[in-house]
Order: sequence, then structure tokens, then C-alpha cells
Amino acid sequence: QVHVVESGGGLVQAGGSLRLSCAASGSIFSINFVDWYRQAPGKQRELVATITSGGSTNYADSVKGRFTISRDNAKNTVYLQMNSLKPEDTAVYYCNAHVATRAGTYNYWGQGTQVTVSS
Repeated sequence: QVHVVESGGGLVQAGGSLRLSCAASGSIFSINFVDWYRQAPGKQRELVATITSGGSTNYADSVKGRFTISRDNAKNTVYLQMNSLKPEDTAVYYCNAHVATRAGTYNYWGQGTQVTVSS
């Protein structure tokens, strides 16, 4: 069994910063790539950032230069540092981890963490 838990969301003023964490626990052989998604009310879930097992990263155009994804393999944790936040960044942020286990490789989603940016 694998659990993925996001944390670090909250309310912040425009221009501020937050750091989200995505921690995986359980019967994990390895964590391959990890994605951060977000979903604003009335909108589709969108991919924000990805980090591979080798540390390669990719970002949505809307967050390039403001958000940084990183990982601590020893802690099975991925971070999303969000700077220069804008009201349009308001959303529930979800982590999706591609995890290798004894039973196979599967995608695991967290429950989400709310980020609200006030103007």
C-alpha cells in the first residue's frame, strides 16, 4: 500500500510564496516521475510541473520562472516552490506519483492541498 500526501497550501497575498510538499510512504521500491497538477473551480485539472527520477524538470508556460519543482529521494518527497504568486494560481494542487512497488508500477494521487492567492 502506498500513500501520497500533499501539504503546505494556504492563503497568501499576491506576490507571496508557498512551498508545497508531496510525501509518499508505504511499500515503495522507487518513485519514478512525479507531477504536480492544479484544478481551479470550474476548470479542468492542468499539469503544472513534472520531475523525473533523474531530476529533469518541465513546467507549464504559466508558471515558468516562478515555480520550481525538486525532490528529496531519501525522504520520498517532492516539493513545489511557488514564488511571485498570482490570484490566477488559486486552485487545489494535487500530486501524482508514479511509483514502483512489489506488485507493479502505478500512479498514486494525493488528496490535494488548497492554495488561495488574494489580490
